[in-house]
Amino acid sequence: MTIRLSVLDRSRTRLGRPQAEALRDTVRFAQRAEALGYHRFWVSEHHGVPGVAGSAPTVLAAAVAAATSRIRVGTGGVMLPNHRTLVVAEQFGVLESLFPGRIDMGLGRSVGFTDGIRRALGTEKEAMGDFGGQLAELEGWFTDGPRTHSEVHARPAEGLRIPAFVLANEAGADVAAAAGAALVIGGLSGEERMLAAVGRYRRAFRPSSWWQRPYVVVAGNVAVAGTREEARRLLVPEAWALAHSRTHGVFPPLEPAAETEARAMTERERRLYEEGLRGHLHGTEDEVAAALGALVERSGADEVLVTTSSYDREALLDSYRRLARIAGLPAAGTPVLTAPAPPA
Repeated sequence: MTIRLSVLDRSRTRLGRPQAEALRDTVRFAQRAEALGYHRFWVSEHHGVPGVAGSAPTVLAAAVAAATSRIRVGTGGVMLPNHRTLVVAEQFGVLESLFPGRIDMGLGRSVGFTDGIRRALGTEKEAMGDFGGQLAELEGWFTDGPRTHSEVHARPAEGLRIPAFVLANEAGADVAAAAGAALVIGGLSGEERMLAAVGRYRRAFRPSSWWQRPYVVVAGNVAVAGTREEARRLLVPEAWALAHSRTHGVFPPLEPAAETEARAMTERERRLYEEGLRGHLHGTEDEVAAALGALVERSGADEVLVTTSSYDREALLDSYRRLARIAGLPAAGTPVLTAPAPPA
């Protein structure tokens, strides 16, 4: 079976360009991804981040779904500690009612990254500790099951079946298993901790109204180009943005790779920048096909979610075209990469 490939787009802003353009680019990107045969297109939730325009994922998902016709659309993800579970259920109920059979509910446990943002959202770091309880309550709104206010019904969510995905690190895999949700976990470089977490998730998985069997999505950056160096340069803008955020406390818009490569960096900036370039899959089509195929074989992943961002949009789209061809997506040519069947 040909491996499923999907996209997570963070609506990254670009140096000198308005934030509104980043949102419109996301919608256009979704149309391109659908034409190439990608399975899902997800958008993210970030609050108060200068380099990210995507702050309202369910609103943006509605725009994406309206501009496409076949690709599944969802969130990667809605951060449950920032919201009341009733509101989340209602929002996804509206999406599923408008675009039946195409909506995914990707969920995470992060809160705002500064004290000011957390205060503005009305939440605190401690809210992350009850993520499992929030997931259970959210499921209850769809199934008329246990929840905080038993006399209240989520309309139009109740009775709808929308697949839930938990965005998790190694420890979060246990929460996903207990909740009976699909697991989305980083690890395209094939770290042993990720593989161990996937194994625990499959062993501990408890069927739910969301999923009857385990489902694993491995996520990360993948860059494909005509040469290995061209592929590496696609990763440069995001690597610098991460290094800058960790040294200056501000996540900047993406800048051209040439500007970053010419930049005089401090020793700490250079170290963080080089770290940001590691742990991703990049190279020619043959190189990425071999590396990605090996990871899929080792992890038994059902799907790969690609999260790559870069300043050069045309080069980035070319990377996604090449990746679609590697994976044998319906609109991209002969299959090259195969994955094992999902566990029973």
